[in-house]
Amino acid sequence: MANTPDLSSTKWVKSSYSNGGGNCLEWAPEFAATGAVPVRDSKNPDGPALVFATPAWKAFVTAVAKGAPLA
Repeated sequence: MANTPDLSSTKWVKSSYSNGGGNCLEWAPEFAATGAVPVRDSKNPDGPALVFATPAWKAFVTAVAKGAPLA
């Protein structure tokens, strides 16, 4: 993605599938309308975030929900 969003004051949302476990994913829904979906590891909030294009993220979430195998 060419333009990395400023994530310094982002409100991160933990995955509803985390079930309180240690392997949690957080995302920043406020950016979805801009075409970017930032994602990070909740165990490392000061670490890097990956930024996916909104259509790519939607395709990934849909595939996982349908039980597609992960490569």
